[in-house]
Amino acid sequence: MSKGMVIGASIGNCVHVAGAAHFLSLAEDEGFETLFLGPAVSVDTVLSSVEERKPAMVTLGYRLTPENGVTIVRELIEKSAKLTCKPLWIFGGTEPVADKVRELGFFDVIFDGTDDIDDSITFLRTGKLPDKGGAELFATDLTGRLAQKSPYPLLRHHFGLPSYEETIDGIEEIALSRVLDVISLGIDQNTQQFFFRPGERRGDLDGAGGVPVHDDEGFERLKAASQCGNYPLMRCYSGTADVIRFAEVLNRTIANAWCAVPLCWYNELDGRGDRPLRESMQEAQQLMAFHGKLSIPVELNEPHHWGLRDAHDTISAAASYISAYNAKKSGVRDYISQYMFNVPNSLSFSMDLAKVLAQIELTESLADRDFRVYRQARAGLPFLSGDSAVAKGQLAASTALSMNIKPHIIHVVGYSEAIHAATPEVVIESCKIVRGVVRSCLHGNAEAINDPCVTARRDEIISEAKYLLDFIVDKYSGESGDPLADAAVLSDCIARGIIDAPHIVKNEKFRGTLQTRMKDGKCLAWDGKSKSFIDEQTRLKRLVGSEAKGERREVI
Repeated sequence: MSKGMVIGASIGNCVHVAGAAHFLSLAEDEGFETLFLGPAVSVDTVLSSVEERKPAMVTLGYRLTPENGVTIVRELIEKSAKLTCKPLWIFGGTEPVADKVRELGFFDVIFDGTDDIDDSITFLRTGKLPDKGGAELFATDLTGRLAQKSPYPLLRHHFGLPSYEETIDGIEEIALSRVLDVISLGIDQNTQQFFFRPGERRGDLDGAGGVPVHDDEGFERLKAASQCGNYPLMRCYSGTADVIRFAEVLNRTIANAWCAVPLCWYNELDGRGDRPLRESMQEAQQLMAFHGKLSIPVELNEPHHWGLRDAHDTISAAASYISAYNAKKSGVRDYISQYMFNVPNSLSFSMDLAKVLAQIELTESLADRDFRVYRQARAGLPFLSGDSAVAKGQLAASTALSMNIKPHIIHVVGYSEAIHAATPEVVIESCKIVRGVVRSCLHGNAEAINDPCVTARRDEIISEAKYLLDFIVDKYSGESGDPLADAAVLSDCIARGIIDAPHIVKNEKFRGTLQTRMKDGKCLAWDGKSKSFIDEQTRLKRLVGSEAKGERREVI
């Protein structure tokens, strides 16, 4: 059923119609009938159409000299007094024109070029602009917010400064800017590890990596600071100890928008905790199950951890499937699959896209009505330059690349990350850069996913990853009823080098002997003895062979 008609045109001597035409396109998507009158339409023609069609809204654009625009609008005001219908009047123009027209007090809504697509969508759905409404305009949970913003992706950004009070002020500033949908609270290592054991806090970890929070009230104050502007959702790192208790704190204090947890990390493997690998995996599975029972979405930020440590593309793709598989087995219903582009940072854009497309196909093969998968894209941390101007360009380029996968969420990485933690100003500017790219790519982007080189590499990675997954299942089928969801199996795979990465520190527990090299923009497994690239079948065959000979340290 139609919501009514929207008439659009550019008026007077203005021939710039893109804004009006785009607004009408959005209106059609939202269930309105539309009528486009064209460029340089006279006031009399507009009013004649309004009188005849009785529209719900009229959107008019003018982008030339402000003084001329004012003259035309005054004519509109005078002549519209005779109309027998009262539509909602909308104006769009450059900021100088909009400022002058706003003074006349005729238009109900004015767009001045600083607005974005999602502002128009919100208006068409609610009758209000985001800056004119309160909390009632904004969903308080992730899936609700996704539905409100669709097809515009949600933007998420990490934020947390070593100073608690500066973090409070920064959250409010970010919320008031209305450019960010999810504040991903960055807490320091002491909070992650010793929240329930304050006596064990270490001075050298206070403020390390984020904001120090000491108690429930500390989280509640951070959440309260976000309740303005566009009322962004808030989420937070999972703890690296006492993970269930910490999850309970986050849920009751900040209404944690979703849980993000690694399956293999934040333990003895990477030094971000002292838990044994197998134990931390079991706790991660319990944490997923905890959130699944509460219908809280879960993200496993697993695959890019392997890519950041220079594992070859096959392992990153296999890790995507293992992550989603564990989430599904743990009872998660809404799963956020994060795809970090640019890791390793020497991947070419085309081969990077191919790897992510392989990850998507493997992950979404598990999707059904009880397991919904949402795509989250982000730029890779090592990709950004220490030169801020260069980093801004790289952030924009990576975002344009990631728009090929039609993400539901974009995890914005502040352009300053290679230099310092993001300040509120950096968060806001980085989000504006990304919003500009999204605006340009959301409709009618070139389909790089259909490039033959991309699809060929995607299929190659899928084949190799499936071989690795089948190898694990076959090898451990006699020891486990479900090897890919068994913490004992997965931790053993890492210990034995079946799942490995060059940057894993070698010790009595972990191999860290995998070698990789770049070739034609791909990250491939490398045989250090023969000085040649090897496929997954060869890699695993040689690994098994070296184990049989007792050569645990053999480089493959």
